[in-house]
Amino acid sequence: MIKIILFSILIRSVCLEQFLDSSNDEYNIGVGIADITGPAAQTNMMGYAKVGQDTAGIHFRLFSRAFVIEDKHGNRICFVSADLCMIDTLTTLEVVKRLKKYEGLYTEKNVMLTSTHTHSGSGGYLQYALYSVTTGGFIRENFYAIADGIVRSIDRAHSRMAKARIYFNRGNLFNASINRSPTAYENNPNEEKAKYELNTDKTMYVFKFIDLNGEPIGMISWFAVHCTSMNNTNTQISGDNKGYASQIFERGFNVDQLPGKGPFVAAFANANLGDVSPNINGPHCSINGASCDNPTSTCSIGSGECIASGPGADMFESTRIIAERQYEKAKELFELSIDRLAGGIASIHQYIDMTNVSVPLPDGSNARTCKPALGMSFAAGTTDGPGVSIFKQGISLSNVFTDQIHRFTNFSIPDLSECHYPKPILLPTGLMKVPYDWTAEILPTQIFKIGNFFIVAVPAEFSTMSGRRLRESLVSITKSENIIITGPSNAYSHYVTTFEEYQVQRYEGASTIYGPHTLSGHISQFEKLMTNLLSGIEIEPGPSPPNLLSRQIESKNIVAFDSKPLNSKFGDCKQNVDNFYAVGSTVTVTFISANPRNNLMIEKSFLTVEYFNESSSTWQIVASDVNYETNFIWEEKNKLLHQSKAIIKWNIPTSTSSGTYKIRHFGYHKNILGQTQPFSGETNEFYVL
Repeated sequence: MIKIILFSILIRSVCLEQFLDSSNDEYNIGVGIADITGPAAQTNMMGYAKVGQDTAGIHFRLFSRAFVIEDKHGNRICFVSADLCMIDTLTTLEVVKRLKKYEGLYTEKNVMLTSTHTHSGSGGYLQYALYSVTTGGFIRENFYAIADGIVRSIDRAHSRMAKARIYFNRGNLFNASINRSPTAYENNPNEEKAKYELNTDKTMYVFKFIDLNGEPIGMISWFAVHCTSMNNTNTQISGDNKGYASQIFERGFNVDQLPGKGPFVAAFANANLGDVSPNINGPHCSINGASCDNPTSTCSIGSGECIASGPGADMFESTRIIAERQYEKAKELFELSIDRLAGGIASIHQYIDMTNVSVPLPDGSNARTCKPALGMSFAAGTTDGPGVSIFKQGISLSNVFTDQIHRFTNFSIPDLSECHYPKPILLPTGLMKVPYDWTAEILPTQIFKIGNFFIVAVPAEFSTMSGRRLRESLVSITKSENIIITGPSNAYSHYVTTFEEYQVQRYEGASTIYGPHTLSGHISQFEKLMTNLLSGIEIEPGPSPPNLLSRQIESKNIVAFDSKPLNSKFGDCKQNVDNFYAVGSTVTVTFISANPRNNLMIEKSFLTVEYFNESSSTWQIVASDVNYETNFIWEEKNKLLHQSKAIIKWNIPTSTSSGTYKIRHFGYHKNILGQTQPFSGETNEFYVL
């Protein structure tokens, strides 16, 4: 009897402790931001895989935004949102290795690296060979710019930790996204589609971080939409719509600070974005504006390419509009959030061999995921960025055209083809091992728990319905609707569609590299993770992914030297300013310059716009290449002599104060001996009315 009473007291005390934990709404929180901008010249951009789309300047810089959260028991997580197309396995391994200096505070288990998915950053930083084809090999300077910057943002968040609370909210944003593969979505079961009003997720989730003095210190928003407002003709580095939304939000709190400089940090993270486009005017034929053929996203001969656009008149305006709409909804949710997160923090992480996951089928049999392979429609691209014109979306093995190519390419590998059916295989990347692996096989899976909120890191681009199925499966386990899917995170493995969407073989289905049961494999894995997380059961780490840094091939030419025209010097202003400008107009100037790859100017700038403060008789920087309203454009005028120029534009905001201004240009030039020297130049003074 005494044992029973003691056991009852023990159970009650455990339950009471859990109750007290769940009512605890104070955390140690730190936020940090750091520059991760890569080479602004001669580096193929990551995202569209378009040969010739090489960086040639900066629209605005890229940043890593870090959030460290710790509960009263010392359980800690670190969430990072980076202005990148994707996070690579190699980046995660490098960052975690660097964080060992904190003696176990940060590990693969509790560090989550996510990407906004901008398609306007420098490439060449991923370890698998497929992603280095268009970049001409690995770009080491970009890889280290990214890894260094992510770690620096975490360092800053770590150093700023203080007592704070987390508020949350959610709401719908209806005018910032469309489904770019609606024919694939329509192939999902009618009873499943009937659960949802629209064919993209419109829910935005917001976390608001407030210190104990009531001062806001940070914000994270999650909303599913591609960062492809900047299209595949763009050659300027840009954070696209999510990067700019972050800048607008931060500007409201970091008064009189340049973007990236201030205590308040706002991240606009991504979600199940796989089939979600920001180009909400929809696809049309580029020459005559006619409607595209929906299943294949093609146009008749002479009508041009099938390309989606809008809502702006050009990609810069579209970026601004989609950014502002995300910002406005996030700000509304931020201001109206009154619900506080409370309870303990936990995290769970496991690597999985995604090429060999057993998946139970409705008939009682089992299927398996496959060795990676990309289908024919992968080469067609999307309506956000069309690919090779001879390929179409929606191509299956029953298509005569595809069958001919399939035989010609000699990639008809029976076991692989059967596993991936009905995908006609273009690239069997899982079998391509020269010079090293072409795509990932070992993937990280991870979940964070903050009170009754769960952040699920997916290492791929999940389609709308794929995300919904994963979320629904985890809701059934947690009994909580607070499931946030974020990705691509920690690694990259292309797309994940539903089994039904896969049958249609649009771009997303063709890019679902582990076959038709990829989603089921992920759901099974995340269900296992969630069950163990809630039970507090440790899980085996799983198979380790390869670290291929030492095997990377770098074929990108170094900058040999820079030269300048006779009787001139680096930094000379060749096209100067007018005397007067009105707000809303554009200042355009040109300088003799040098290759931006000589120095990436991390945490610095290739340009400044400066205002003369008459009261203090000092020049004050009001804009630089971090600002949306500036453009730094680099052009190589003479390839043989390595002569170049920088075109700098300042679109004068309507909020600009009248007064005297000037524009300055900064850079480094390299001589024939390989030595670099800094230079600068400036315009005449001009007056803004």
